[in-house]
Amino acid sequence: MTPLIPPLPPVILDPIVRLALAEDLGRAGDLTTDATIPPSTEMRAVIAARKPGVVAGLDAAAHALKLVDETVALKVHLADGSALTPGAVIAELSGAAGAILTAERTMLNFMGRLSGVATLTRRYVETVKHTKAKIVCTRKTTPGHRALEKRAVRCGGGTSHRYGLDDAILIKDNHIAACGGDIGTAIARAKAYAGHLRMIEVEVDTLAQLEEALKHAPHAILLDNMDLETLRAAVALTTGRVTLEASGGVNLDTVVAIAETGVDYISVGALTHSAPNLDLGLDVI
Repeated sequence: MTPLIPPLPPVILDPIVRLALAEDLGRAGDLTTDATIPPSTEMRAVIAARKPGVVAGLDAAAHALKLVDETVALKVHLADGSALTPGAVIAELSGAAGAILTAERTMLNFMGRLSGVATLTRRYVETVKHTKAKIVCTRKTTPGHRALEKRAVRCGGGTSHRYGLDDAILIKDNHIAACGGDIGTAIARAKAYAGHLRMIEVEVDTLAQLEEALKHAPHAILLDNMDLETLRAAVALTTGRVTLEASGGVNLDTVVAIAETGVDYISVGALTHSAPNLDLGLDVI
């Protein structure tokens, strides 16, 4: 079972959710609701799953509802990270009908997108659970929504590679090329620059590069687009001396074989750039 994932703090959620609401409300607000629903009207509604999956994004949805009308009550039945079956009630809303109708699409947009990310992540995690490999997401996220999507990956049981350019050093092939093609020079410069808490990972795509990288003792090595035979050779060559991450060509058809080579982590860009929305709906009761 996925542990309880804390909600994102309001300082992160607020600008993202405000932008989404402003995009929908435009210059004049919700014309349909204002025209048809008397302000005194109250109602109850539920957010329910139409398809199986994993719920995520309740923190963003709750914040959207609060910004529209903080008096509307939201009772959560299934927390983020919970498995969903078709028809499962995720949350119940009660209060001003106009506020619920105005917030509805923004709430469902956040939850559908993020539940889709969590659902796809859970599929990958379950597929490789017989191995030691951990599934991680990348920086291939929707601009402005990285914190939301990376939290959704956690709700699905995965974890994160790095959040941005500022929390770890990853020396990729283009960095090495800009250092004259010398892996040792790139790692040495990184070590001279980084503090003792900064992780250094280097990307390699051949066993020769791997052997060269090992001489300079990075914290982790990214094995990029290697075939299965080369991945197994890389695991044997390192003998546990360094954390190994496999990347490139990863999908649900290939991930098991990659995990069974013995790598520690598998990064999957598809978790955030290709996850389909999970079908959720808001129903009046």
